[in-house]
Formats: sequence, structure tokens, C-alpha cells
Amino acid sequence: MANGFDPRATASPHTADTLGRDSVAYDAGLRSYMLSVYNYMASGVLLTGIVALAMVYTGAVQSLINPQTGSLSLLGYVLMFAPLGLVFWLSFGVHRMSTSTAKAVFFGYAALLGASLSTLLLVYTGSSVAQTFFATAVAFGSLSLWGYTTKKDLSGWGSFLLVGLVGLIVASIINMIWPSGPLGLAISAIGVLIFAGLTAYDTQKIKSMYFVVQGNGEAVAKSAIMGALTLYLDFINMFLFLLRFMGSRD
Repeated sequence: MANGFDPRATASPHTADTLGRDSVAYDAGLRSYMLSVYNYMASGVLLTGIVALAMVYTGAVQSLINPQTGSLSLLGYVLMFAPLGLVFWLSFGVHRMSTSTAKAVFFGYAALLGASLSTLLLVYTGSSVAQTFFATAVAFGSLSLWGYTTKKDLSGWGSFLLVGLVGLIVASIINMIWPSGPLGLAISAIGVLIFAGLTAYDTQKIKSMYFVVQGNGEAVAKSAIMGALTLYLDFINMFLFLLRFMGSRD
């Protein structure tokens, strides 16, 4: 009796040579897709660093600090929240954007975040920031590579990591209102672990998205940009939490 759910019953016959070509084409497409994701992500991180350094070396970073109180100025607060608006615009509006607009918004977000994060170079020594950056790069690269190559299904991590992320945000808000040294260290440690897990989880999820968008050039390009944004955020957050441990204050 024929099995109506057996794909072999309706599949067209393929020679071994045709199947081999299909496999090679898929592998090449996936490599190209993931390379685009990593190129966008790395370019975004590089742009963030360049803008942050330019803000410091030109003295523009001083405009983000209120000289009387030492806290953020009005411009500093604007730069703090402006990237958040861009990331929401890109996340919820990418389907209505052209690919070039999505790229521009992504790189605009990276540049604005670089300007906002430039104040860190007034707090921590340049050498400790550089050391933390390279430590983050090594950890991120290792975790992302594992997420890409592992045969283990990481989809079950999603709900656990989401709950942890929500808890992390709530704990951070509480620590801002009622500062506590031990709580701050705990938040930093948990933050590093959560974004380490998200790096591997998101990499595998981005890889699996290729199955959904392959064959649609515009969808592939936009998916690569959104994948780059996801990994960029994982990298930046891991860096910021690690900096609390490794950063030396001026």
C-alpha cells in the first residue's frame, strides 16, 4: 500500500550526479549567506569602534557629559536612546524596506551606538578596553563556530535564554534604582553567560533561516542583515558585561 506522506512517492527521479550538484549548490549558497551575515556584523562592530575612537580623539565625547554634574548631557541621553529607536524600526519594518535602506539603518545604528559607547573610554583605560574586546572576539568566534557546526539542536535553549534575559533586564533596573556591588557583579556574570548562550543559539537559528529564504534573493539579503544585527547585539552585550570584570578604571 502506498504511503501518501512518503516524499519518495511524488519526488521526480534524480541521478546521483544531479543530487550531487544540488548539494554543492546548497552548500555554496549557505556559505555565501553566512559569509554575508558575518561580514555585515564585523563591519558594524568595526564602525562602532571607529566612531567611538573618533569621538574621543576629536573631543566630541565631552559634549555628551554635563561638566557640572559629570552625568550625561541632553545630547548624551539622545544618543543613548536613538539607537534603540533605530533597532526597533529595523526589526519591525525590515519587510517594508528595500535592502539598501535596511543596510543604511543597520550601519546608522552601529554608528550611533559607537558615539554613545564612546563615554566608556572616559571611564576605563584604553588597554583594558582593547583586552576585553579581543577576549570577547575570541569567545564570540568560538561560540558562533560551535553553534554553526554542532549537530545538537539548540532550539530548546530559546525559552530558557529569553526568561534569563528578561530577568537580567529586571535585575539591572533594580540595581540602577538601588545600587549594590554584589548584585552588579552577579548581573555581569549572568549577562556574560546569557549572551554566550545566545551567540551559539542565534548562529544556529540564522543558519536554519537559510532553508526558509533560499531562492529569494531579496529575502536572503534582508535575512543576512537581520542575522548580522542579532549577532552584533550578542557581541556588544557580551563585551559590555565582560568589561565590568576586565575593565580598569582611569
